[in-house]
Amino acid sequence: MSVKKEASGRRSVQVEVEVPGTPDEVWQAIATGPGISSWFVPTEFEERDGKPVAVKLNFGPGMESSSVVTAWDPPRRFAAEAPGWAPGSPVIADEWSVEARGGGICVVRVVHSLFASTDDLDNQLEGTESGWPSFFRILRIYLAHFRGQRSAMMQWMAPAAGTEAEAWETLSAALGLKGVSAGQYCTAPAGVPGLGGVVEHVTQRPYNALLRLDKPGPGTAALGAVKLRRPDRGHAKFLPLRRSGGRDRRPRDTALASVDSRTLPDAGGDEQE
Repeated sequence: MSVKKEASGRRSVQVEVEVPGTPDEVWQAIATGPGISSWFVPTEFEERDGKPVAVKLNFGPGMESSSVVTAWDPPRRFAAEAPGWAPGSPVIADEWSVEARGGGICVVRVVHSLFASTDDLDNQLEGTESGWPSFFRILRIYLAHFRGQRSAMMQWMAPAAGTEAEAWETLSAALGLKGVSAGQYCTAPAGVPGLGGVVEHVTQRPYNALLRLDKPGPGTAALGAVKLRRPDRGHAKFLPLRRSGGRDRRPRDTALASVDSRTLPDAGGDEQE
């Protein structure tokens, strides 16, 4: 990963992924509110005279991000600009594009850029770049198996004492994921609410796994253990679930509950409307 630096002061990072689908189908997934909400975070587009003028992404309570749409050329390209990461920092431009490659495959490309005279914000750009591959894996699954369907997202987070490795050990053992490999079907053991599906991706550094679910319903589950920013809080285990299907499945707010080796919170009982 590296930041591209131009003489004009423009600095940018670019990430791309091959996905199944026609340009129109892929456009619906990356350039509409219901589409983006099905693989990224809850998203809404504001329209004026039938054309998008703004986009709002909801990363959680108090963590909304709003951008002004600056270009709109379906199903090929759209661009938007948002305020900088901190007061006084430069505007951030985002450009999304869809390129047909033949054989029912398209390339989705996103470019993030800003203008700066120093390297101070390069780490922010690199951090943004490094975050996309995990979401693009969900996008591929969505387009391959749940194309056009709406989804609801539920997320559980629990603090865990010890290291990231120890937190992952607890979570993976609880859900029957210990030692699994990509392509393997796994199901949660007895005593844990039903969770089962095919392992699409798993890695130990960082500690995470991505499942394509058939239990408790069609969708995906992204699991991981990450170090919290506050050292006194240790590490956390995450279980974001996306349930696809139905005519009016809308993304919901984050739900918090504990996850340990004895039980997994029931989605119906702990979900917050």
